[in-house]
Amino acid sequence: MSRRASAAATKARWWEIRGAQNLKPSTYRCPLCGELLPAMREHMLMFPEGDHRARRHAHTDCVLRARARGELPTLAEWERAQPGFRERVGFWRRLRGER
Repeated sequence: MSRRASAAATKARWWEIRGAQNLKPSTYRCPLCGELLPAMREHMLMFPEGDHRARRHAHTDCVLRARARGELPTLAEWERAQPGFRERVGFWRRLRGER
């Protein structure tokens, strides 16, 4: 992974990630490895802090490897890591007395 490519993936505190594939004959550059990514190939969309205007197209394997290394946390993972975090308890769990 190049220094430039890895820096692109570390600017956000958390990421929204979903699968993607397009019939548009475009080519993107993966922010994780820096290699080219044809849009017609199955890949992943990454949204820094849920900002859909700043989406990034990345290879599925690159995203899975980064997630396995503990990079690209989701919102729930980032929230759990914050000091003083208390898990939200839903209405029905509170009603049953669960914590």
